[in-house]
Amino acid sequence: MVEYLVEGVVRAVKLLITMDPYVISVAKVQVLVSTSAVLLASATAVPLAVLFCFRSFPLKNFLLTLINTGMGLPPVVVGLVVFVIFMRRGPLGFLDLIYTREIMVVAQFLLAFPIILGVSIAAINAVPESIRETAYTLGARDREVALLVVREAAFGIITGILAGAGRVFAEVGAILTVGGNIAYDMVTPEGIIQVSKTRTLSTAIPLETSQGDIAAAIAFGLILLAITFILNLLVSVLRRRAGVA
Repeated sequence: MVEYLVEGVVRAVKLLITMDPYVISVAKVQVLVSTSAVLLASATAVPLAVLFCFRSFPLKNFLLTLINTGMGLPPVVVGLVVFVIFMRRGPLGFLDLIYTREIMVVAQFLLAFPIILGVSIAAINAVPESIRETAYTLGARDREVALLVVREAAFGIITGILAGAGRVFAEVGAILTVGGNIAYDMVTPEGIIQVSKTRTLSTAIPLETSQGDIAAAIAFGLILLAITFILNLLVSVLRRRAGVA
């Protein structure tokens, strides 16, 4: 058993070192889809968090409850909802997005958005009220005060963005439901190779394991672990810098 695992690890390392086209294509799809989702979620969630914290409006507490609930949404439920909306008979079926990378971005956006929004709101609200009062006393306008508060809450906001990234890079249910875990054969001068269309690292691991290709599954796992390690390392670095500051 140990020899079998060692052999799998050795083959996995070879696949990574030789830049196996199939492994690289799967990793590219993962990075492209998840990064796009996080960037879109950040671009919308952070401004909304600022607006949420600096404006009063009806049902504000209720909306905050919904945001906090959204932070724990089951990925497979999100995938199901997106699938029903965008399937051919669904209200947005005419867009023909099911089993594409674009719809995978939509699904992961819905997972990352409430996390980034909720953490950003908490980070902004945690900034001492005295900072706002001092800024207003010195003649700052609302926009200038908002920028000052966001700067003070930058660590918390970035932590929320990284938390959203960690959620989408590791999830399986949503993108498996809407993306279909598709790969196809492509003819090249070197021969026929398999490349990913909607297959990602997280969806390829259980597939390769079920098919007995332990080496490929381990290779995908190592890449996913490396991404997770980098995200956690960024959080640790930010915490140390915040502590020094």
